[in-house]
Amino acid sequence: MQFSAKTEYACLAILELSLHQNDIRPLRIDDIASRHGIPSRFLVQILLQLKAAGIVLSIRGAAGGYRLAKPADTISLGEVMTVITGDRSNFVQNSNNVTPMSEALFQTWESISQIEQKNLCAVTFEDLLEQTGGKNADMYYI
Repeated sequence: MQFSAKTEYACLAILELSLHQNDIRPLRIDDIASRHGIPSRFLVQILLQLKAAGIVLSIRGAAGGYRLAKPADTISLGEVMTVITGDRSNFVQNSNNVTPMSEALFQTWESISQIEQKNLCAVTFEDLLEQTGGKNADMYYI
């Protein structure tokens, strides 16, 4: 399974917003970008997609930024990946000559895709946040 940089950046942004979901102030794009090494201009485009999907909210003004539109325990990896990459479960047979072998291969790929999507939808950003121990990328210990 391979993920694009865009998908990884979207997930990192949602994780960062999840970490700060109870903060009064929204997070600024530059703060998220610098913590995770994401190009700011690229992050803007990603957050606009997530906003259109109802996953994040944008707050305008000097004290503006982004925050989650819903709790982190209701946002799954599968949901974010579908927003960013589209529905990957729709396979189309490329072969012009459908044979029992090509049909078996197609059915197997389709089955694997469904299992993958089910597993991705079972993992929420709250689950991922718990795996980090609630720590963000810029915490250092001496």
